Amino acid sequence: MVNFDFLRFFSFRDIIDILSVSFFIYVVIHFLRITKGFQILKGLAFIGFFWVFAELLGLRTLSWIFDKFWTVGLFSLVVIFQPEIRKALSRLGQKTHVVSIRFVEERVVEKIVRACSFLSERQIGALIVIERGQNIEGLIEGCVAIDSVVSVELLITIFDPLTPLHDGAVVIKGDRIAFASCILPLSKSPDLPKKYGTRHRAALGIAEESDAIAIVVSEETGEISVAVNEKFYRNLDPEGLKNLLFKELGINNA
Repeated sequence: MVNFDFLRFFSFRDIIDILSVSFFIYVVIHFLRITKGFQILKGLAFIGFFWVFAELLGLRTLSWIFDKFWTVGLFSLVVIFQPEIRKALSRLGQKTHVVSIRFVEERVVEKIVRACSFLSERQIGALIVIERGQNIEGLIEGCVAIDSVVSVELLITIFDPLTPLHDGAVVIKGDRIAFASCILPLSKSPDLPKKYGTRHRAALGIAEESDAIAIVVSEETGEISVAVNEKFYRNLDPEGLKNLLFKELGINNA
């Protein structure tokens, strides 16, 4: 039987303190993950290893260099991350990103797949974002409010090159098209092949910063791709797209 006597040593304030520290660490790690911070963090860890090595062996000159490095290094990190820090601080005070999950029904997915199949066959570029449990309105800009029921015809019309809303992303919330012509954050991932353009980087960018699903139809090749959970699924046929969306949205495909 588990003994919980140790809990008497914790006050309510201690519990709040622990939860607050845990949340702060999570935010810092998430911030580093969506920026170039992980690469820099690896470099700092490597330097830190040699600093400990120098301290253990009593290498005074090397230890002195490392002591000076940390002082200058902290200032350098602020300069390097200045754009990201400014962007993150600008989002403080906005409404929370966590919302109740808007369930996407099977019929909505089928309409999205049919529209993507139509656009793919005609090599019409498209970018469709499906919001899940995280509100992405703080991550997108320049949107035009639509608030209309999802339909194949409307999706096709929006991405028609002759319409003013085609250049940008469509955001779907539940069974409704919430926004069109949205500007998404661009991914900085070096792993994305150079042949992919702004649409693909925008799709991966929103998938890196949220739990949303982003569908891309290539204007050059008609290829259908999906960015979700920081991963990129390429060259999907309509059936593959449908199965992937069903899986990610928790829809039983029985």
